[in-house]
Amino acid sequence: MGRLIAFLYGLISYAVFFVTFLYAIGFVSDLVVPKAIDDGTSTSTLASLVIDVALMSLFAIQHSVMARRPFKEWWTQYVPKPIERSTYVLFASLALILLLWQWRPLPNVIWHIENPPAAVAVTAGSFIGWLVVLTSTFLINHFELFGLHQVANNLTGQPMPAQRFRTPLYYKFVRHPIYLGFIIAFWATATMTVGHLLFAAVTTVYIVVGALLEERDLADLFGDEYRRYKGRVSMLVPWRRSA
Repeated sequence: MGRLIAFLYGLISYAVFFVTFLYAIGFVSDLVVPKAIDDGTSTSTLASLVIDVALMSLFAIQHSVMARRPFKEWWTQYVPKPIERSTYVLFASLALILLLWQWRPLPNVIWHIENPPAAVAVTAGSFIGWLVVLTSTFLINHFELFGLHQVANNLTGQPMPAQRFRTPLYYKFVRHPIYLGFIIAFWATATMTVGHLLFAAVTTVYIVVGALLEERDLADLFGDEYRRYKGRVSMLVPWRRSA
């Protein structure tokens, strides 16, 4: 019964993530969703800046701290290991939901592309970024990344396989294609407002810091194999290709 509950918990956590991820695409792209990045309650510029930066900081702290190995070692004293990843995914989704819900718009326009074909091309570039994010997760094991593999194996009584270092497709060109996809998705917009710029700039800084922290963990996990990979392939800009 405990394994079944853990499996259902993993499914619910994944469902919350997936719906939140889809909403985030609409939020950043200003499409379909009821509240996008330039919608919502208007406040003073200073108040909006403080609230928005606080929301992004909360997400960044939760996302980074819970991903670190020392925290996981402490955390799994209280949270069963099979649902540790699902819990991380759920908490990250809740932090993102709070950001999407409470975000304050800063609607002053920095640039706007008037030419329709150019605007469509830039918007398409944003969706290419989201596609890179999603496909990159499947290249390295989407279901393990979001906790489903762990709860499914726990349900059937199978151990998790040992982690292997692999560099499929995009990973031969950049070490962090998921992060690159996010950067493309956030910056490629036909209309850049102050609020959108704040979101894109702060999340880009967080992505770079998060990538550096993650690389330290990967080097500890995979050792010289990962260090050699770092020497061959760039972190975010695909200017070197793996042999």
